[in-house]
Amino acid sequence: MRSATPWSTVFDDVLLATGETLYMVGVSTLIAVLLGTPVGIWLQLTAPGGLKPRPLPHKVLGFVVDLGRSMPFLVLLVVLTSLTRLLLSTTIGPTAAIVPLAVGAIPFVGRLVQNVLSEVHVSVVEAAVTTGSSTTRIVRSVLLRESLPALVNAIGVTAIALLGYSAMAGVVGGGGLGDLAVREGYQRFNDRYLWSTVAVLAVIATALQFTANRVARAVDRRRHASV
Repeated sequence: MRSATPWSTVFDDVLLATGETLYMVGVSTLIAVLLGTPVGIWLQLTAPGGLKPRPLPHKVLGFVVDLGRSMPFLVLLVVLTSLTRLLLSTTIGPTAAIVPLAVGAIPFVGRLVQNVLSEVHVSVVEAAVTTGSSTTRIVRSVLLRESLPALVNAIGVTAIALLGYSAMAGVVGGGGLGDLAVREGYQRFNDRYLWSTVAVLAVIATALQFTANRVARAVDRRRHASV
């Protein structure tokens, strides 16, 4: 009968895998927010009733965004294998997993940002228009400022979604907690690894949601205090 893996070994392996997961989620979230936010802004600006209605570009971009959101992440991993190898010369490891993670999250962030910006009351936007503000100023000082708490929550939702995606990336050698859970926990029937990784993933998800909620409330208080 095989002896149980010492808890000290499990702890060291889980700690290393946790670092890889946080690295993947952090970098891919940053990239997705930086690239997905302009997509969401453009979707809102060009939508019917937006500041710059453009029916055809809006429909085309909306179709691309919805197509990206509808693609299962495991399929995206396979589809982007060539791109990942071209950019990084490898498809294995946490850094390689960032490419499909970020690409898959960009349309997700774009649609979230559009939905958040569309909730800004039309009277606030109209007031800015009547003062002669430029589109760039309205976007920066009205749309983004008024919706900042909701945008923070949207980033939190994105990070939690990417946490789940990173676990799936472990199935194909992406590293992190997902890889450890599958390789050591599932394939080798090691419950200590399996349940430890599940527990850590749950803690990370809870911490991400808690942080997003706290930051959103803090931002909201500062915004109202400045009015």
